[in-house]
Amino acid sequence: MSQYRYSPLSPGRDSIRLLRLMPHEDETADIQCELFEYSLPNSCKRTHMYDALSYVWGNPDEKLPIFIYKYSFDVTVNLRAALLHLRNHSIERILWVDAICIDQANQEEKEHQIQSMAKIYGQANRVVVWLGEAADDSDLALEEIRVTRDKMSTNSLDSKRIQQAVLALLQRPWFRRIWILQEIAAARHVLIMCGSKKIDGYVFCLGVDALKDLYEARPDLQGLIRSVTYLIREAIFRPGYSVGISGRSSLDICPLGELMDMYHAHEATKRHDKVYALLGMSSDDLSEADLMPNYGDPWEKLLQRLAKFLLSEKISVEAWGDEEVAAIKSKGCILGKVSSVLRDTALDGRQSVDVIFKSILGHPEYTGTQRWTLRPSAKSIRDGDLICLLQGASKPAIIRLCKDYFAIIMIAATPLENTRMEEGYIEWPNLLQSVTTFTRDFLLFWDWKKSSEKFQNPAEYDTLIRTDDSASEYFKIGREGCLDNATRTWNIALILGDLGEYKGAEERILEAIEGYKRAFGVEYPYTLKSQYGLTPLSWATGNGTPAPGE
Repeated sequence: MSQYRYSPLSPGRDSIRLLRLMPHEDETADIQCELFEYSLPNSCKRTHMYDALSYVWGNPDEKLPIFIYKYSFDVTVNLRAALLHLRNHSIERILWVDAICIDQANQEEKEHQIQSMAKIYGQANRVVVWLGEAADDSDLALEEIRVTRDKMSTNSLDSKRIQQAVLALLQRPWFRRIWILQEIAAARHVLIMCGSKKIDGYVFCLGVDALKDLYEARPDLQGLIRSVTYLIREAIFRPGYSVGISGRSSLDICPLGELMDMYHAHEATKRHDKVYALLGMSSDDLSEADLMPNYGDPWEKLLQRLAKFLLSEKISVEAWGDEEVAAIKSKGCILGKVSSVLRDTALDGRQSVDVIFKSILGHPEYTGTQRWTLRPSAKSIRDGDLICLLQGASKPAIIRLCKDYFAIIMIAATPLENTRMEEGYIEWPNLLQSVTTFTRDFLLFWDWKKSSEKFQNPAEYDTLIRTDDSASEYFKIGREGCLDNATRTWNIALILGDLGEYKGAEERILEAIEGYKRAFGVEYPYTLKSQYGLTPLSWATGNGTPAPGE
């Protein structure tokens, strides 16, 4: 049978395709559909009579046919199963399904339609979440979630079978997919389906929130589930999406840097989508960012542009092939150090961080301990992490020392509330703009692929990053490698000195001296000059640290 061929969409930004799913009384009958063009205006004051499907494609190599105007059209097994369960026995249904309503072979159309995703899901009558076919006692799990939302407790979880069923449901691939974040955030109403069972999205959230003790002991699940329940619950309070001059629709949830910090651990079939899927949730003006969907761009170029947009054009950034890691070099300064982290029990996952601030240049009155309330992050903040401001950046980053470089924990750490001090409230954007002196050199790795658990152990992470082929050029052997390592270690010593950690600074100085000695073969390297004109000896003694050998 002939394959279905798309007709081009009409020019303009309002045109989309909708799928008419034809009814059938026989559940095993072939799926018959029609595609038609529909104009979706920018107004978000009302919804339209179609349902938008949120699902996981599944294995792209395993496909089955459906029929559009009696022409064959191949879809994944999971999508076909969803359509079978959505098909009514007597009434046609109108749906928007990305794999069918977008010509996936037409790159230009795909890139254009992606910019309208917030509008498409935001104007749908409802968003239908398809978790997949019934399996692993999923019917039992959904019923437990339904009844638990009324009890707001986990007393009913006295059966190991029920516990395993709920955990299995929450570990389904849909919860890990990055595109679902925008899809449910835009929704006016959510219906969740698993096999033949259905549950209202808000009821699902209440039940899952009541069961949080079950999954919050699992670091791999906690952030994923909280993200979903928070976005579904809060969607009804959002004003809807906005449309910029470029025609891009956005939900304006928060700046892109904060979205990246929260969600970069989610999964995507194409790495580009780990950026593109969040653009529709960003409150930033992206008109000049050069981040609009373009799948022809090499991944490393997109990651480089993203890092410069979030930080500054002043940074040097390098990325490699398909690796989800960037090496960033920049001038910067240390603002303070994390002394404690309090996990917020609120359902949005906020975290409170106590920070000991050093004297911010030009503002000695802002020293001491202050509490920041931050959004949740894919990587866990911990005691001892540093607050750093890179040259040209509008927001500080939270970084972690790993031997002779730093790992980025949050690239855009933004306090959600102004901090109160004796002098009044600190308006952080204004204060940070007044910092103009950046004397320290930083090498930082922004790594999306290492799990949060790996970041909790700097020594373990250091082993991973040094053996990573993409980052290997930063850890060379031989004379050049010794010199580079010594220089980085020297920079770390200066930064530790800024923090008043003189013992650690002294250890790094001695380590750097040995590195320079190996590189140059100098027997008495204490006269080596730093780029700031200080010898290791004079720097150490000038900070009250005994000179080596004393």
